[in-house]
Amino acid sequence: MWIPGEPIKLGILASGNGSNFEAVAEAIAQGRLNAKIQVLIYNNPEAKVAVRAANRDVPAVLLNHRHFPSREDLDRQIVQTLHQYDVSWVIMAGWMRIVTPVLIDAFAERIINIHPSLLPSFRGIQAVEQALAAGVKIAGCTVHIVVPEVDSGRILLQAAVPVLPDDTPQTLHQRIHQQEYRILPAAIALAARQ
Repeated sequence: MWIPGEPIKLGILASGNGSNFEAVAEAIAQGRLNAKIQVLIYNNPEAKVAVRAANRDVPAVLLNHRHFPSREDLDRQIVQTLHQYDVSWVIMAGWMRIVTPVLIDAFAERIINIHPSLLPSFRGIQAVEQALAAGVKIAGCTVHIVVPEVDSGRILLQAAVPVLPDDTPQTLHQRIHQQEYRILPAAIALAARQ
């Protein structure tokens, strides 16, 4: 568990470009978040997040989900790796895999996810596309605690983004990402204090 005053020991799970990883690392570097990224775990061999981790001297471990017979087997290896690196809090920063109780129970109330909608609206995949299809005027992002039901845990922080008349999934995603980068580090600090 986290001791106030000491850096929060983070394990980051990511599957892609790693821009949210970068936002957390930059918040730490600028002194806005008292934390240390102990390890990055990524599941896609092509993920650019591994390069970002290397640039920041963060250990990176590839756990390719295709090499595991089940989600539970993958999650057991994730838990083992997180324990090996002495992680206190797990940050799902663009982790494109549904996690199981194997991981959730090992870090109960200490797994944080960032989701590109104002939950409880538009859970699951393609949240931005869901929002556009529904014709909403305000979209956004949510940082929440991970529980077994997808995108349903306790909300830590949210940020709203207006939907513009000419928005495409790409343009709306881009504006939502800017808010994700702002609220994810703040939500990590908030969660650790609670």
